[in-house]
Order: sequence, then structure tokens, then C-alpha cells
Amino acid sequence: MGLLDDLENKAVSSVMGSTTNPLASQLLQLIQQQPGGLSGLVQNFHDKGLGGLATSWVGTGQNLPISADQIQHVLGSAQVQQLAAKVGISPEAASSQLSQLLPTLVDKLTPNGQVPAQSNLMEMGLGLLKSLETPGTGAA
Repeated sequence: MGLLDDLENKAVSSVMGSTTNPLASQLLQLIQQQPGGLSGLVQNFHDKGLGGLATSWVGTGQNLPISADQIQHVLGSAQVQQLAAKVGISPEAASSQLSQLLPTLVDKLTPNGQVPAQSNLMEMGLGLLKSLETPGTGAA
């Protein structure tokens, strides 16, 4: 998958530019690479007993919050550490930021309350990342 990862990174970088939140970009790639894509990630939440959270993000109602510990529980410590290393932050900071990013990302990727077809996910994700750009915030 190295070549595909490289191409995806280049595509994200060229479309998003240098102001893109690197963790959001990595999160989108994680969803793409998840077995079953977004649907597989949502299923993983159900399997770990947190299906209600993921369902709230997919649905059209209010998004329920998730804690950094719950992110670690669902994604796994190794996955969070890999994401953190890729963007140069601590696993704790990654978990905290992911707890803010993931509900928003899933919500925006499912605007009609349904998980989209896998083929549309990357295109939607790139558009979402671009819309999440907020110049000058540098939130950590």
C-alpha cells in the first residue's frame, strides 16, 4: 500500500495546501484504509460498545461527544500512536484532538444521515478538509 499511500498524501497535499490540519488528513486516510471504510469504522464503534456515539455522528441529529480515552479504546493505542507520530504530536494530544475531529468528520461525511459509498468518501473528505481550514487558529 506504500505507493497508494504516497499518491493519496500527494493528492491531499496538493488539494489542501500547507494549511491543512495534518491530523484531519491522517484521520481521513485511516478511515479510507479501514476494512469497510467509514462503514467499517462505525461497525468498530458498535463492536466496542460505543455504537450510540457513532450512530449520532452519522445521523442528522446532535453529535454526541467522545472522550480521548474512548478514542484509544476504539482505535487502539497502536493506531493512535501511529497517527500521532505521523503528525509529530504526543499520543495524548492526538487522542484529544481526534475526540474533537472524528465526530465532525463522520458527521460531514454523512450529510444525509447515511454512510456514503466507499468510492465517494475520499472526494467528500477532501472537500471537508478544505472547509475545515481556519487560517490563523493553530489550535493544538
